[in-house]
Amino acid sequence: MRQMTIGQLSKAGGVKVTTIRYYESIGLMGEPDRSESGQRLYGDDAVHRLSFIRHARDLGFPMNAVRELMKLQTEPGSDCSAVDVIAREHLNDVRKRLSQLEALESELKRMISSCEGGEVGECRVMAALNDHSDCIAETHERVTAL
Repeated sequence: MRQMTIGQLSKAGGVKVTTIRYYESIGLMGEPDRSESGQRLYGDDAVHRLSFIRHARDLGFPMNAVRELMKLQTEPGSDCSAVDVIAREHLNDVRKRLSQLEALESELKRMISSCEGGEVGECRVMAALNDHSDCIAETHERVTAL
């Protein structure tokens, strides 16, 4: 089995060294082997694990879901209904965020279209930001990050 340094793993996995260390600190990456001088050494399994984590994160899965999916991956013969539940929950979260973003887009478009330029003191965007009653919606739900 080929051994690689954390820098080589970083390049192979397409993430920063600090990200690998973070994943190690929260238990997503296993404890690496060490050289006689104490340098971290990783095998091909670490590349696979890191690629899995990165892809799941790129798709927006939260860390707790990634952790659970990785745990389920160690049981390839088991029923995948738990995986389905995690994926469906994530899809519901994405749909909620899309709805929030659409509402935000609508409000921002309205604010911008009412702006006629000129001085900041007369700006309709600034007026709406200063006085919530100038907004269409009674409340604005904060959009959560993926």
